[in-house]
Amino acid sequence: MNNYSDLPDNKKLTVIYRVEHGCLGPQGKEHVENFCDFAQQSFTAPWSSFVDWKFIPRNGITQPEIQYEINSRLLSDDKAEKYLAMFDTTAEHLENHVHEKIFSLIEQYMKRE
Repeated sequence: MNNYSDLPDNKKLTVIYRVEHGCLGPQGKEHVENFCDFAQQSFTAPWSSFVDWKFIPRNGITQPEIQYEINSRLLSDDKAEKYLAMFDTTAEHLENHVHEKIFSLIEQYMKRE
């Protein structure tokens, strides 16, 4: 993977990950906001030179779990895939990583409570 550490923030891909409160147990609604803050601070991924992560509650099943944007403009999945290809990765690879990390962060968060 190339080093793009000098990529300006307005050129980075923002990955919006919506967290469903149900994954935090029966009282998930009470925890989802705090968990999103915890995930935002704790999440690490190998793509930080060209990807920013944004964790927010998922407030309905009509909202997609994952969305992509650049400079606050939503991208189609195809455009996101093309962007990621420039950095030798795929949406599937990135999404698998975020799902694994989220489960790990949920475990960490729940142990704190």
